[in-house]
Amino acid sequence: MTEDLALELAVGSLLVVLTVVIHGAGLILLARFLRLEERQEHSSHLPPLSVRGAAVTLAIVLGLFALHGAEIWLYAAAFQALGAIADFSTALYFSTITYASIGYDAEPLDPSWRMVAGIEGINGLILLGWSTAFFVTVIGRIRRL
Repeated sequence: MTEDLALELAVGSLLVVLTVVIHGAGLILLARFLRLEERQEHSSHLPPLSVRGAAVTLAIVLGLFALHGAEIWLYAAAFQALGAIADFSTALYFSTITYASIGYDAEPLDPSWRMVAGIEGINGLILLGWSTAFFVTVIGRIRRL
């Protein structure tokens, strides 16, 4: 393994660890918020299918969106700090399409950092799946009617 590849893998691995920690902590906070809301619904005899229930669901969706946004911004900041992409706006765009595994524009990326971009794509796919599983569980609470 070349020294450059080892550095790319180390940076990619560090970013994976950081994003998993961010995501896990965020999901714990969202789950706690949801548990508090469920207690309030139960004690006030509010149905999950209410305006308040819809607002809670929206808050969960926005919370998940914010988590993914923070993780995308972390990768974008890393790409810029590494000198892999010249400006932050381009780094943010590149990180967003890579994280979402769309990845149709690798032109702005310095080729010596492409392994980090590949790792971001896999990481994003896993974290988006984790959020989907969480959200399906959240929506399952509506079935208790």
